[in-house]
Amino acid sequence: MHRRPLGRGRLLVVVGSLVIIVACFLPWHSIGGSDGLPVIASGGLGGSGILTFLAAIGGLAMVALPYAAGGRPLGIDRTLTFALLTVLAVAGLLIWPIDFVVAGAAEGLLPTRAPGFWLASLGTIVMARGTYEMEREPPRL
Repeated sequence: MHRRPLGRGRLLVVVGSLVIIVACFLPWHSIGGSDGLPVIASGGLGGSGILTFLAAIGGLAMVALPYAAGGRPLGIDRTLTFALLTVLAVAGLLIWPIDFVVAGAAEGLLPTRAPGFWLASLGTIVMARGTYEMEREPPRL
């Protein structure tokens, strides 16, 4: 059976999804740590960060789906599906800091205190670029 090549867009979605998954296990917000106070950190698997994690898992699943289906064309394997997953990841990233900004703890979102949040942002940008690249590719038969 002939396997079709992965393509640049799908490769970018895989890279972006893997970056997001790694980022979800790093701190997305941390406060304290000065004047003898303990550091309180929260990760990407809580709150709206779970949306970003699920979008990354979905992106990996959508890239693997055509290969798991045995080469048959599938109706769900479209750019629109990848675009919806990217929108879900962006929504998770945009909703996450709202609680902290409203509570006055926005300093915990600095890149030195929240590396996971910023790494997930980078992964989402790569995932969005991969979706754009898939739109620009010639249609698969």
